[in-house]
Amino acid sequence: MSKIIKNVSGKKKKQIDVAVKKARPNGNGKVPVTAQQSIPFKQMFKDGICKVDDNLYTKTVQFFDINYQLAQNEDKTAIFENYCDFLNYFDSSINVQLSFLNQVADVEEFHSQLEIDGQDDEFNDIRQEYTEMLKNQLAKGNNGLVKTKYITFGVKEKSLKEAKPKLERIEADILGNFKIMGVLAQPMNGAERLAVLHRSFNPDGREKFRFSWDLLPKSGLSVKDFIAPSSFDFSKGNSFRMSGKYGAVSFINIMASEMSDRMLADFLNIEHNITLSIHIQSIDQNKAVKMVKSKITDLDKMKMEEQKKAFRNGYDIDIMPSDINTFGKEAKSLLNDLQSRNERLFMATILIMNTADTKRKLDNIIFQEQGIAQKYNCQLKRLDYQQEDGIMACVPIGVNDIEIKRGLTTSSTAIFVPFTTQELFQGGEALYYGLNALSNNMILCDRKQLKNPNGLILGTPGSGKSFSAKREITNAFLTTTDDIIICDPEAEYYPLVNRLNGQVVKISPTSTQYINPLDINLNYSEDESPIALKADFILSLCELIVGGKNGLEPIEKTIIDRCVRMVYRDYLANPDTAEMPILQDLYDLMLKQTEPEAQRIATALEMYVTGSLNVFNHRTNVDMNNRLICFDIKELGKQLKKIGMLVVQDCVWNRVTVNRAEHKSTRYYIDEFHLLLKEEQTAAYSCEIWKRFRKWGGIPTGLTQNVKDLLASREIENIFENSDFIYMLNQAGGDRQILAKQLNISPHQLSYVTNSGAGEGLIFYGNVIIPFVDKFPKDTQLYKIMTTKPEEQEEN
Repeated sequence: MSKIIKNVSGKKKKQIDVAVKKARPNGNGKVPVTAQQSIPFKQMFKDGICKVDDNLYTKTVQFFDINYQLAQNEDKTAIFENYCDFLNYFDSSINVQLSFLNQVADVEEFHSQLEIDGQDDEFNDIRQEYTEMLKNQLAKGNNGLVKTKYITFGVKEKSLKEAKPKLERIEADILGNFKIMGVLAQPMNGAERLAVLHRSFNPDGREKFRFSWDLLPKSGLSVKDFIAPSSFDFSKGNSFRMSGKYGAVSFINIMASEMSDRMLADFLNIEHNITLSIHIQSIDQNKAVKMVKSKITDLDKMKMEEQKKAFRNGYDIDIMPSDINTFGKEAKSLLNDLQSRNERLFMATILIMNTADTKRKLDNIIFQEQGIAQKYNCQLKRLDYQQEDGIMACVPIGVNDIEIKRGLTTSSTAIFVPFTTQELFQGGEALYYGLNALSNNMILCDRKQLKNPNGLILGTPGSGKSFSAKREITNAFLTTTDDIIICDPEAEYYPLVNRLNGQVVKISPTSTQYINPLDINLNYSEDESPIALKADFILSLCELIVGGKNGLEPIEKTIIDRCVRMVYRDYLANPDTAEMPILQDLYDLMLKQTEPEAQRIATALEMYVTGSLNVFNHRTNVDMNNRLICFDIKELGKQLKKIGMLVVQDCVWNRVTVNRAEHKSTRYYIDEFHLLLKEEQTAAYSCEIWKRFRKWGGIPTGLTQNVKDLLASREIENIFENSDFIYMLNQAGGDRQILAKQLNISPHQLSYVTNSGAGEGLIFYGNVIIPFVDKFPKDTQLYKIMTTKPEEQEEN
């Protein structure tokens, strides 16, 4: 690994030596002969502390994005003020570097994340089609770019022993300040810091980082040997070559008196390799005030000289050069800020490093960036004969030998808000939810990683609500081993379920498929009584059937509870499915009770036992062990539909309890969810699911278009509070305002669910809110199975 310096004239060598000595006044002006010697640190420790020189030690914290650009104005103001406080924390003894790296990732590695492994079943053709769809969606965005953000901080101490406690205290304070802003952050150990440096010095992404601390004594190599590029070439004054890549480091010259918080976001939205670094050094407050006062004194002297000159020449002494007046006002305003407001003075250096495969491509990227800088009344200029120091000041080591600095107040420095748009691109069992409408990047996330994976899918008719649920169901079926149960009041899901060899259970007065509402699973858990839980369900069922305006009376509840315990007595003695009780058995026991209330309950049950609505008076005769089950309750009619949905929920509870013991998740989708929340009994039962499912490995998802009906329920507060995942599509006018208040959505965010097209909206994932677009390819067999548009559906 050598450094190439060739074809350099004697005059240019002399210029280079002068520049090196100027940039490194303590050095001897000698040019390093290896790439490793260019990297300006002495030692990297396992805990992440880097010894840069004899008295400078640094650490790095990685932080993640928040949706600053989408936030409400008051939230933006709060974030900005918190960030100002964050900057004011750093006193003059702390070196600070903010690093923003957009780097090309290994395409093969990205594709491997999307690959759905084949299994020993008949769905590998669908898996292949789904994988190809994901790869095509990936190509539409820039997920090929890995965007990361770091803050590197350093202190000057005589030894590691003295530096370590200070660095750890600063690190804890930084993490605490990020937490206040709602920003996720994590400290980095030595290996992680080396991996970042490796990516910085090998920007094409092809060179793998293969490092282990155990390799150092065995190989005799240093950590720099694992991160250094194959070569540096600094023979050109304003560019460089690194491992065959063309590159250049430029600095931003701030000309504007006022800046926009959009500038940094615009630079980071460039879809090329870019490393943007902001070095910030706080000036002691007393020194800053003295320095500004000194400048004001100099300006006053200049003003007096101009007045004397005007008097001698017969001019009006009040006519001053505009620069003196402008600078005078700015200096006095700055002094007032430092003395009266919570402002400090920082010296800032803003650098951008670009790399590209060809010189022409590099020039085009820099030209694009110069246009962005000009838009904000700034200049982007390449460094002359300081490219080596520029590279090292860009990578997150904590070194800055570039003497180009600009004085900025706290609020002027904070205008470079390091937060733009959050991304959701997780690994593992992450599912696809569309493309980020702001960055066009793919959204992949795993609801199981949320504190509470319960979810809601909300949208007007035609907005893509059912399609979104089917897409998630399909993705979960192909990617995970989870069981999936669907409550389908509109008979929309059976084509998909049939294609995936699932079990469709059609429940209607004329159907020959039955499920028994008295089915019970005895293996709940040690701390739960299956009989007690079943009694709770049957009470809810009877309240729907028997209860009037005021529900069941206490004596009626007592009778039902007694009969439930009696009806399972024989089954508990001999747990044989052929002996499972049915509704008829409960009805017969009611008739044997002596209380008149028991006769009233039995009479109300009669229609569901021997009458025209006896659909639930049968033992289960369908495969309830299938991994994918769909309950089609479209033909139950208004009277039976709510009872049907309640019975389905009980079946889900039974499956969840079985799966819990096997450490398997159960996904439950309820379409027309507002119907369950209309009745107090079914609403309470649904709320219980939303509260308790998580502990049992259940992941419920409610779908509804009637948000007003949903929010009319007293239980909706509990539903919302226990849902960390909301997939919101186009909303009607009245619903939008209700949801905006309920979920604290900004007007800008609300625009993504206002008159939006099918498959467009907002995704709420924990504290993350992202606008999305899901244009699922129509030329796939999956689309034809999942669509609900009659003209696009295949005949099944």
